[in-house]
Amino acid sequence: MHKLKPVLLALGLLVSPLSQADVQVGISMPGVSLGINLPTYPYLVPIPGYPVYFAPQLQANFFFYDGLYWVYQYDTWYSSNWYNGPWWPVNPDQVPLYILRVPVQYYMRPPSYFIGWQPYDPPHWGEHWGREWEMQRRGWNRWNRHSTPAPAPLPSYQQQYPRDRYPQPWQQQQLQQQHYRYRPHDPGIQHERQPNAQRQPNVQRQQNVMPQNVMPQPAQQQYRQPGMRAMPVPRERQHEGNRKEDEKR
Repeated sequence: MHKLKPVLLALGLLVSPLSQADVQVGISMPGVSLGINLPTYPYLVPIPGYPVYFAPQLQANFFFYDGLYWVYQYDTWYSSNWYNGPWWPVNPDQVPLYILRVPVQYYMRPPSYFIGWQPYDPPHWGEHWGREWEMQRRGWNRWNRHSTPAPAPLPSYQQQYPRDRYPQPWQQQQLQQQHYRYRPHDPGIQHERQPNAQRQPNVQRQQNVMPQNVMPQPAQQQYRQPGMRAMPVPRERQHEGNRKEDEKR
């Protein structure tokens, strides 16, 4: 399975008068949060034929789909409820299909391994992430284009919150509940759509987790699988059991 890596996410604005230094970025450990400090709400354009928006004025692979913002950088997908994060890493096998299907030409900062791929086709994710991923996401690039859902409405209320007024995660949750009542249609987004203040790292926790296909056993009791012969009871223990029964009588 693809492993998440610590990276620095560099974002810039092509048409903004601000210099590269004005766009401050930073990252903490994967699974905690990623900060992208854009000066204002980005300009987003719908991709024809897809329920996805992209940001043509950013030097970044920045998208919006089904109520969430998505960024792809250095082999890692990130999602957020707000345009400037906090951001959360998403494993390749959990990225929504319509995000994976976005054609190469809408990646404003494509990785070097995109070179040679057709601009009107999606990236070769199976080739890049390997056979195991492709087996898990079999058929990811085949769908009925006539049944493509409409793009979700943009959370335009966030335009009121530029960099100097950007809310904290707990404030983001309150504002979103007040101004953006959209609910995602993609089943894979149900987990990602949780408010930032309540989101858990996208890393499997090892504590207090019972392994699958393991049955909990009562104390001092053995589980006998079907077809397994019961162990014979020693003769002295049989006599001891009979003696206790006689005392009860």
